[in-house]
Amino acid sequence: MPKATLTAKFCAEASCMPGRNRTDYWDTTVSGFVLECHKSGNKTYTFRYQDQYGRQCQRKIGRYADLTFAQAQKLAKQFRAEVVMGGDPAARKAEKKAVLTYRELADQHLAFAKTYQKRPGNTEAVLRVHILPKWGNKRLDEITTPEVAKWLGELPERGLAPATVEKIRITFNRSFELALKWQMKGVQHNPVRGIPRPKYNNARDRFLSSEEAAALLKACSDSINPQLRNIVGLLLLTGARKRELLDAKWEHVNLDRRVWFIPTSKTGKARHVPLSQPALDLIRQLPRFDKCPWLLPNPKTRKPYTDIKHPWETARAAAGLDGLHLHDLRHSAASFMINAGIDLFAVGRILGHADHQSTMRYSHLANETLMQAVEAGAAKMNVNWASSAELALSS
Repeated sequence: MPKATLTAKFCAEASCMPGRNRTDYWDTTVSGFVLECHKSGNKTYTFRYQDQYGRQCQRKIGRYADLTFAQAQKLAKQFRAEVVMGGDPAARKAEKKAVLTYRELADQHLAFAKTYQKRPGNTEAVLRVHILPKWGNKRLDEITTPEVAKWLGELPERGLAPATVEKIRITFNRSFELALKWQMKGVQHNPVRGIPRPKYNNARDRFLSSEEAAALLKACSDSINPQLRNIVGLLLLTGARKRELLDAKWEHVNLDRRVWFIPTSKTGKARHVPLSQPALDLIRQLPRFDKCPWLLPNPKTRKPYTDIKHPWETARAAAGLDGLHLHDLRHSAASFMINAGIDLFAVGRILGHADHQSTMRYSHLANETLMQAVEAGAAKMNVNWASSAELALSS
């Protein structure tokens, strides 16, 4: 173990001793500072020390050709000071290298989502399309709140809808909440948590009139998709969500009791949907397929439709209803019920709303019904209060 006072001149002239594969020159000035000279001619600066448990450790400083002697000596002094203060330079480097990239966290996030989400494909799409291209190769401890806030703030300027930006924020936030729960290295806090949710109104006020519903019926009846008329009709007659209806099974429909049982939904709760006479009539004339459990399957595959986007867009255009969303049929079902005098609580139960606030968006539709109620109450009272006020003033 030759010792020497390492200088720029000495390191330039030093070489591996004959008959050896490597010669280590230990600096007499900075304890632990070593110049490794290899038989191949390569030279490397390293720092060697004992950790607090007495184990021999080494932290590579760099190759001789990559940095100057002064730079190497300065780092060696910094590492020596760290050891004197109880630190561990090699362990710190290993810990830094152990920090995962966001892409690795995203893989674990998605794997976890698949254990409980009904449709983890939504999470996968948000991660793949929006988050990974920006953050995938960054280490988790490199992602900061200011950077994330700036990025989220720029997304609407790139044409993304507010609801899409909110999905991205929620998914990104969920990733770091999981990282904290799993105690991943390098994650001391959630950089997304402190970013406020932008205020926006995502509610749509598009409701069909009776005339528009009739035009839609005709257009759906003319569709090349033989089930479109049945699907659209039952969406309007039940207020169900699209996926709830497309995944419906015959075993869950009780025609005698006039009820359709939905075992699972967006809210995670099962519910019973009462069936009106028109809905029963429509269900009774649905085609049935041998050994097929689905209520509205694709006649060709005998399996539920994954989507009906193309036939729906064709039919709504034929009906002159451009811009009408399939989900607007659910809102329309609610508006027809409310305008018929059904109270908001009952409508909320039928639609399967998780809370009363979801139903309150339809409260303005009940104004005509409420007006009829106060008119009926006044008529029943049969007292002309305005006339009485005039008599009191004249006396």
